This record gives sequence, structure tokens and C-alpha cells, in this order.
Amino acid sequence: MRETILVLDFGSQYTQLIARRVRELGVYSEIRPFTTPIEEIRRLSPKALILSGGPSSVWDEGAPAIDPGTFDLGIPVLGICYGMQLTTRLLGGKVERSEEREYGPATLEVTDGDDLFGNVPEESGVWMSHGDRVLELPPGFKSIALSGNSPAAAMKDAKRRIWGTQFHPEVAHTEYGKEILSNFVIGIAGCGGSWTPRSFVETAISDIREKVGGSKVVCGLSGGVDSAVAAVIIQHAIPDQLYCIFVDTGLLRDKEAEEVVASFRGMGLNLAHVDAGERFLKRLESVTDPEKKRKIIGEEFVNVFEEEAARIEGAEFLAQGTLYPDVIESVSVKGPSATIKSHHNVGGLPEKMSLGLVEPLRELFKDEVRAVGAELGVPPEILGRHPFPGPGLAIRIMGEITEERLRILRHADRIFIAELRSSGIYDDIWQAFTVFVPVKTVGVMGDERTYESVVALRAVTSLDGMTASWARIPYDILEKVSVRIINEVRGVNRVVYDISTKPPSTIEWE
Repeated sequence: MRETILVLDFGSQYTQLIARRVRELGVYSEIRPFTTPIEEIRRLSPKALILSGGPSSVWDEGAPAIDPGTFDLGIPVLGICYGMQLTTRLLGGKVERSEEREYGPATLEVTDGDDLFGNVPEESGVWMSHGDRVLELPPGFKSIALSGNSPAAAMKDAKRRIWGTQFHPEVAHTEYGKEILSNFVIGIAGCGGSWTPRSFVETAISDIREKVGGSKVVCGLSGGVDSAVAAVIIQHAIPDQLYCIFVDTGLLRDKEAEEVVASFRGMGLNLAHVDAGERFLKRLESVTDPEKKRKIIGEEFVNVFEEEAARIEGAEFLAQGTLYPDVIESVSVKGPSATIKSHHNVGGLPEKMSLGLVEPLRELFKDEVRAVGAELGVPPEILGRHPFPGPGLAIRIMGEITEERLRILRHADRIFIAELRSSGIYDDIWQAFTVFVPVKTVGVMGDERTYESVVALRAVTSLDGMTASWARIPYDILEKVSVRIINEVRGVNRVVYDISTKPPSTIEWE
């Protein structure tokens, strides 16, 4: 059975980072809401639990909590920030509202260098983010580290195998965070660190064969990394049972349909090309709400698949390149929190489908998908492509989708990507694209006044898409892109650059 570290989520903006850091140690980690029942935790048989941080105070009315019996499951527990404060309160200690909120860099002084702090210097930099602090430790616990505002910046009860840190070891600002998490996951929990791209592929192939049996699988290829890797891994599992369908929604980038068909047929995939552009555009006519766009596209995408699959005798499954961030963003893991957006592969599915789902990448982050793709021999030119959303250009056109707006956006986007490639920085950027903004501004071209559209450039750097910073593209490149778009794209007289981070913004505009 695969070793698993379970992360119980209390709403921290860093929860996904905890899971990623554990996976970087070669151990599979999974995020579950703090409301997960003890019976479900037992069924999952994790090697250890990590309690995430969160925005709440343990003093808030209705503050999130867990059953105290969770600490008696016989497995190691690590509470981080809010997780440590909750542990303290549930097990009989005292937590107080600190007069001095501790946020940002702090110096950690280790007073017990065993287990959790093995190979960690006596003093190091850590990242704090809390307004409460532990005043009195629960019975059986002792402080194992201090900070300027926290006499118990870390604690442990070695007998019950429970640890807590007031700081965040998962963030890059904590100097020895990786070592601390390794000490917990590998040292204390005893995990072997054997979860690798190769082991994932072997398990996924076995799972696909068991689930599918002798049935045929219809796989949607979009041209992106996710669907490509999903198709190749399924092909390795059931080579004679996979039927790939490329649906041209009419919402793709310039010349993308032709390139996708050529690439995947070159990889030996059994591929059918369906031109459904008019069908999608007709359903999207006059639709301006982003969520409605996503739902319509998702539903129509599935409808096309079901129609095509009906022509394939024995087709019982639909394969999708759904990733873990898609699942996290589409289905709240924190209980009563708001859904940010529906993902094309998740939120757009109807409640009843005649096809079962095969989602071999559902547990992976984006960079893990690329690692798996490399293991499978997927060409670098496919693995290196920037992410492209399932709804395509529909969510890069603010407001109504028209043929004219698609023309403008495709042309502007082609120029932007071409300049990034020619300047040699395309591979340094996680995702870059152009957005059509339904706003007209005054300009001057030649000696004439113009009143035309705005396009926005968006480029971000990221590891997995869960958080992102705007790319620091050199000004001369941005200037060249702007000049080319305004000169070459009829209908545009202004170009702006988006310098928002995620969070609070999302990468896509809709």
C-alpha cells in the first residue's frame, strides 16, 4: 500500500504548499478538510497527520476544530500555526491573543535538537503568521524552540508522538523548512520516500487496467500538457482500447488545431478530429457570465464526446486530464468556503453521464505531470507548453464572445508568444497569454483620432499554478510586443500589462 501523509486543511493559504513539500520528499500527500471523520482517516491509513494553519483564531466563535480522538490514532501528528494552537487548546493547554501579532520573518532558537530539529542550527530564520500564541503547554508537552514573541515556538509530546510549530516550515522563507518536514515525514513517521514519477506510472497503469477491463476509453486531447500525458499513460496501459478525440471548440489559439492534430498523430495516438466550432459559438452567443461560459463549454464538450463515443462500440469511459489543483479549486476542501471557479474538467460535468470517468492525473500537481510525462517519453515541445484552460479563449475574452473578438485576440496572442520565444524567455515563464478587454479608449494613429479596443498581456511565474507572481519581462520586450500589436492588429490601440499576483487574483481573468 502507498505511504500517505494526510494534511487536514483549516483554510491556510499555504495548505497546498505543505502537500507539495511532502511530495518533494518522495512521499504522497493528500489534502482533506478538517471535518474529515476519524473513521475516514482510519480507512485512509496515513503514516502521519499534518494540521495546517488557518485564518481563524481558536477564540473565534465557531472556530474550526477536530475530534480530540484524532490524537489517539497512534500515528504522528504535526500541527502548524493554527494547527499547533488548536492542538494546545484541545489537549488542555492555554492559548492567548497576543498583544503583538507576529507576522513575517523571525529568528528561531532551537532548545531541543532531537527528532523534529535534527540537523537544524540552534538559530535560523523562520516565517511567522499568527495573532495568537501558546501561553501554557498541554500536560506532557515541552517547548523545543523559542522566538522573540513565542516562548513556545515549537512543542512536542514525544510519548504521544505529537509535535507543533508556531511557524510555517512549508514556505521558502523558513531556512530549514525542508529539513524540518523531512525530519517529521521520513524520520518520525518512518516513510521510505519511494513515491516517484516511475512508481506513479506503474501504479496508474495498474489502476487503469483494473478499472477499465476490456472496455474502450475515449480520451479528449486539447493539445495541452495534461491531456497529452493522460492519453500517453492510458495508451501504455491499454494500447488497443484507447480512442482519442480532438474537439476543435472554435476557441483555440491561432493554428492550434492543425498543430495539435499533427503532434499527436506523430506520437502514434489513434486520433479523430471533430470540428465543433460553430456548435460551441452558437451556445455561447450573448453569454457574458464567466461561470456560465465554463458550464456551457463543459456541458457541450461532454455532449460532443458522448455523441462521438456512441459510434465506438464498447466505449464506456471518458478520459480527462484533471489535475489536483483543478479538484482543489472546484470543490472546496475547507467545508463552507466559497468556490473560486469551476474547472472545465470538473465543474462542467453534468450530474448524469453515460460514460464513466478515467482521470489518471487527478492526484498530481502540474510540475509532477511534466515529470511523469518525461518518464513516459512525451516530447519536450509538448511538456514545455504553457498551460491552456479547457474553456480556451472564451475566458480570455471579457464579456460576449464574437468572431471579431476572437480574431483580435488570436492575432495579439500570436505576437506576444512569438516575441517571448524569439527573446529566449518563453521557458522561464509559467504561463503567458493575451486578454481581450471590452473597453474602448481614445488613441491617435497618424493624424487621426481612434476609438478602439484594449488588450491586456498576462505572464506569470509559478511552480504549480496554486500561487503565482507576475513575470518581470524586460521593458524593451514589452515595448516591442505593444508596438507590434497596435501596429499589426486591426481594432486595438492600447496594450496594458497585468502585474497582479495569485492570490489575491487568479491567473486567468475569468
